[in-house]
This record gives sequence, structure tokens and C-alpha cells, in this order.
Amino acid sequence: MSPLFALVDCNNFYASCERLFRPDLTGRPIVVLSNNDGCVVARSAEAKALGIPMGTPWFKVKARFERAGGVAFSSNYALYADISARVMHTLEQLAPRVEVYSIDEAFLDLAGIRTPAALGRDIRETVQRWTGITVGVGMAPSKTLAKLANYAAKRWPATGGVVELTCPQRRLRLLQRVPVSEVWGIGPRLSRQLQALGIHTGWQLARANTKVMGRRFSVVMERTICELNGESCLALHQLPESKQQIISSRSFGERVSEWQPLREAVSKYAARAAEKLREQQQYCRLVRVSVRTSPFATREPFYGNSAMVTLPVPSHDSRELVRAACHCLQQIWRPGLAYQKVAVMLTDFWPPGSFQPELFEVHEPKPHSRPLMRVMDRINRTGKGRVFLAAEGIQQGWQMKRALLSPAYTTRISDLPRVY
Repeated sequence: MSPLFALVDCNNFYASCERLFRPDLTGRPIVVLSNNDGCVVARSAEAKALGIPMGTPWFKVKARFERAGGVAFSSNYALYADISARVMHTLEQLAPRVEVYSIDEAFLDLAGIRTPAALGRDIRETVQRWTGITVGVGMAPSKTLAKLANYAAKRWPATGGVVELTCPQRRLRLLQRVPVSEVWGIGPRLSRQLQALGIHTGWQLARANTKVMGRRFSVVMERTICELNGESCLALHQLPESKQQIISSRSFGERVSEWQPLREAVSKYAARAAEKLREQQQYCRLVRVSVRTSPFATREPFYGNSAMVTLPVPSHDSRELVRAACHCLQQIWRPGLAYQKVAVMLTDFWPPGSFQPELFEVHEPKPHSRPLMRVMDRINRTGKGRVFLAAEGIQQGWQMKRALLSPAYTTRISDLPRVY
């Protein structure tokens, strides 16, 4: 059975989520801003048509954007994650195997499907009907070609949002039109190197000698060329790969100069990282904390530093990881500075029961650690309340600014839309 992959990608996902419960925004430009409402990180099609660049600082385009009738939103991570879960759940009912590639993308295994274009249209219509999110569907014998098919489905409206590349002639026509920079895995630097060799289109890259390109660049380039020629080299991964490190970090809404709020922030980020660590059923041994002031401040010197603690035995207990993170903070804390950002990183992961301590190393395990963490996580997942460590603080005035935050339409009862 010949392999057939589909890449389903949500169109302008963050902006589409914001518009989902606001029909009054139909046809109006929408942008979503980064943490602390700093930069544009997502744009609707109307905002793109206005020439709003991705990543541009919000203050530079705010006046022009609002004069054009545009609406800006702070990043609403709870809303986006919930809508994403609904989209992925829908896809899992339409295909036997699904690999969630990102918050708005998923690969589907469609091997054995005789009418892929018809199925692609059905996937698009079903996701739209069940979730309200419009998607593009690209289908091909390899993942790399499926990515290009999805690019074509979004770029050319005449495709109806669905493109399948099982036909070699159709594949040839698309590769001849697509810039090499649009090939999956070809970044700006690599694209410039290929163009210096006279390779400007996907078709020219597909015709290149795999062995020569592999020696000149890497085995990844060799594999990409094979994929462009319809040879599947990348398998579908249904289970997400375990992360090698977990980082929890945010810029503060206001500069933090006092020890207590900075300690609360480090405690909260460490506790959040511990939750993610338990989600992937791992233990960590290294905890690293870094702090920095604003690099753009003119009236005070820049300060940035980090410290690391090695635990005697790997742990996923929030209490131990928070204690280690605060110990790191004590080593790098400098009074009298206005801190802008702090980050907590967990690394050196171990599966349960795989760590062998030193013969003479004495470690007192915390009683009931695993059941306690399990109960905390279960309560926090229900949405009915939140259990947290006292070290995280209650007021948390250092939280990032989200002045344009939309309601949590799908995860908070008080924010449910009301119809009169």
C-alpha cells in the first residue's frame, strides 16, 4: 500500500479563534499580540492585506491599523489550546492515524484511500462545521510534498483549500512554481546557499544529486530531496517525542526590583515546568534559573546571569524543584536592579526507576510525593479550582500585561457568550 500523507493546517489560527465568537468582526482586520502586548504574532487575511508585518512592534502600527478598522487582541493561550484540542479531536475521528505537529497543524495517514481529493474536501468541511475553524488540506506521498501541497491550497483560492499531489504531472507543475525557500526545512540561510548554487525552485532541488548534496550539506538535505521526488523518508509519529528540556519563562508586565515578587515569579515558573515534566512522565536532575534586566534601559547597566543546581536524586515534585529554583535565584540576585525577565529550565531527564544513586549518597525521599503531585494535577485539570504552592504568591502583580485579552469562551463558565 503506497504511503499517502495529508497535512491539515488551520488558516490564521490565532486570529480565527478570536473571530470565532465575534461574528461582528467578519471582514475586519485582526492581529494577535505577543506577551505584554509587544509585537504582532498573528494576522488575519485582512491584516496581511494592509501590509502589517509579522513581528512588528505594536506601537509602530497601532494608529494606522485602528484607522483601518482593525481590532487587536492579547494572546489568549487558554482559548487557542482548547480550540486546537477540538480540531485535533475532530481529525482523529476522520483518519486512522494522526500526528499533532503543532498547535494548528497535524499530519494524517491516508494510505489506501482511493479518492484522496474527495476525502480532503470532507475533512475541510467537517472541521469547519464542527469547530468553526477553516483549514487547508495538502495530500502527497511524502510529508515534505504534503507541506508544499498545503502551501498551494492556501496560496491559490481556486484550489478550494484542498490540493493532492499523487499525480506526477501535477507535482511537477507545483515544484516548478514554488520557491526553494518554501520547501519544508529550508530556512533563509540554507535558501541563500542553494540559490548561490543556482537552485531557486523546488523542482531544481528535486533534480539535484542526492549524494553530492548530502556530502555538501547533510543527510537531512539528502532526505529532503528524496521526499520531493515522492519517496517517503519521514514516518508518522502518533506520540509526541519527549522533550530534552523544559523552559518556563515570561517577561514581566512591570519591572521587578524587590526580592519577594521575583521569588514568587521563579516559584510559579518552576511549578509550571514541574507540571509539564509530570505530563511527559519524567524526572529531572538539573534546575537552571536565569534573570536579566532590560537591554534597552539607558539609565542603568545591563545585568544578566544564571545559576544551576544539581539534585541528589531526579525529582518531579513541585516542592523540590521550586526550592532548587529559589536557591539558584539567591546566587544571582542583585539588589537595586529592575529585572525584566526570569526563566526556569529543567533538564537532565530520567524515566521513572532508571536512576542509580551513588553508594554512599544519602537522600531522604519526600513522603507521599507521587500521590500528592497526582492529586494536585488532577484538581488543576478539572478547571473547578487551582491548587498551588504558597511560594507562588497570591497577588502576582508581576504578571505580564494583557490589556486586550478576550474572554475564555470555552474554559470559563463566567465567560460563556450570552444570547438575548
